[in-house]
Amino acid sequence: MGRVIYTYPEKNIRLYPGTTRGTDEWNKLYKIRVVVEKAINHIKSNMAVSGRKTRHAKTTKADVYLAGIAQLFTVIIADNMAKPEYIRSIKKLAC
Repeated sequence: MGRVIYTYPEKNIRLYPGTTRGTDEWNKLYKIRVVVEKAINHIKSNMAVSGRKTRHAKTTKADVYLAGIAQLFTVIIADNMAKPEYIRSIKKLAC
């Protein structure tokens, strides 16, 4: 994993948001950013990339492949059950 390095200061929204905090424009932008950050966190947690215990490349690759296979099974089962609301969670499918 790496860090994002901004070569242009105006592209770094965290340091230079371009709008004043507390305004309507800021609130709209903040809501969108919260949704995006939550989605990224959800994807990372499902794909076994966040909170992993090992740094070995082969183990990480195997974890990601197995997590991807599990996600695909969840999508296939939810689709066959005609329950698209269960696509994101295998726990809900099991209950």
